[in-house]
Amino acid sequence: MWIMKTESRLDLMLLLVLLTGTVGESDGSSVVGQTGQSVTLSCKYDISKHGAQHVCWGRGELTNARCSDLLVSTDGHKVITRASSRYQLLGRLEAGDVSLTILDLTETDAGRYGCRVEIPGWFNDEKHHLDLIVERAPLHTCTGRSTTITATTGSDVTDNEPTQVTRAPEMWSTAVQQVNSLQSFVGNTLRVSFIVFIPALLLITCYRVWKRNQTDRRLNQSEEEDTL
Repeated sequence: MWIMKTESRLDLMLLLVLLTGTVGESDGSSVVGQTGQSVTLSCKYDISKHGAQHVCWGRGELTNARCSDLLVSTDGHKVITRASSRYQLLGRLEAGDVSLTILDLTETDAGRYGCRVEIPGWFNDEKHHLDLIVERAPLHTCTGRSTTITATTGSDVTDNEPTQVTRAPEMWSTAVQQVNSLQSFVGNTLRVSFIVFIPALLLITCYRVWKRNQTDRRLNQSEEEDTL
């Protein structure tokens, strides 16, 4: 009888151990992001029911105890550990939103991620897995005064020639240069006018004054001779 009870307890313990990896666990769908951009992996828990709890994010499958390859963790109120500034918890922690935002995605970020909410009690932790797929962003390269956009997919692609798109900033820069050139021309013209015409005007004025003085002197001499 005692042996049967012992075996029953062992079977129960074995069953609990097997259930450890599945209780409170959910596998989410895939999330797609592009290189150079940011992506958010959703993870939330009922904070009104459980209160603020420790939460961690890690790469790969979650273990029975904690997050493997830890990326970021929170005590429910603030972030307490962070592997890199690229990993941010931008949701409202006070509302149970512990979604992970990854900044400046690279192709090496692709893979499985796990969010673990440490709910008090035996085997109560909530575990969420999401698979991140990272796609390359469309290629944009600049050549000279235009932007070359090379299309690689789509039904509108008819040849391998890049499309040249004139950039508005370049047009604006050309207009500004033309205005500056006009202003420079007007300024130079005014300078030449001051240098050439003003001295000539002064010479003409001096000549007229001199000539008038000569005329007045001759008239005075004539009047004196008449008087004599």
